[in-house]
Amino acid sequence: MAHSHSSQNPVIEQQRVVIQNKHGEKLVGLLHETGSKEIVILCHGFRSTKADRTMVTLAAALEKEGITDFRFDFAGNGESEGSFEFGNYLREADDLHSVIEHFCKANRVVTAIVGHSKGGDVVLVYASKYGDINNVVNVSGRYDLKKGIEERFGKDFMDKIKDGYVDIKNKEGRVEFRVTKESLMDRLHLDMHETCLKIPKECRVLTVHGSADETIPVEDAYELAKIIPNHKLHIVEGANHNYTKHQTELASAVVDYLKAALQQD
Repeated sequence: MAHSHSSQNPVIEQQRVVIQNKHGEKLVGLLHETGSKEIVILCHGFRSTKADRTMVTLAAALEKEGITDFRFDFAGNGESEGSFEFGNYLREADDLHSVIEHFCKANRVVTAIVGHSKGGDVVLVYASKYGDINNVVNVSGRYDLKKGIEERFGKDFMDKIKDGYVDIKNKEGRVEFRVTKESLMDRLHLDMHETCLKIPKECRVLTVHGSADETIPVEDAYELAKIIPNHKLHIVEGANHNYTKHQTELASAVVDYLKAALQQD
């Protein structure tokens, strides 16, 4: 899947890379290889994949600047092995760690991690747990993980799940995924406020959020800005959660930030 670009750009090759996580599951990703030693890792959101439009846009924008990047599917999503789990933030942070270790062993330098939506929370969790990446970009992550559950699953959801699990069905009545009580508690017990306070002060964090986000309110971005020590906030006016009409502005906000950060490193 090699793509040749115009003469001023390096030849970009997309390479399929398979990395094993610590549970023995194969994680599948695409490496946009530009020849740079530095790599940026891109993390998708809830029930999404590496093929999500936002992931593809960011990958292409970084690639255009000559920055190698890698977008992959978390376990249980897309092409990766494992079963889909609701919650799972800490486990996904561990998947990300397996990916970063893989590239470090290959003598590459992971300079930044970027996550959208749930992936935004995962990169913040990673930064607080591992503390080995200097640049973190949270795109539309959630500050209060207790919110968004009733909105997504209905007000009586907490009563229903007392039986152990609830199957979430689509409009046709087919089961799309299962939420177990254990995975719900995993999410409810993850305190993003406490998590963000543990992010090392030398770690630079950019939060990008759409002012018209209908899934995670923009107020969450302002809350994160209050507590993360070394933080920059970029609000994209009029953008919704998936940046449907604002992909270009999202990409330039992320790329400009990372280019400046990489020069500082």
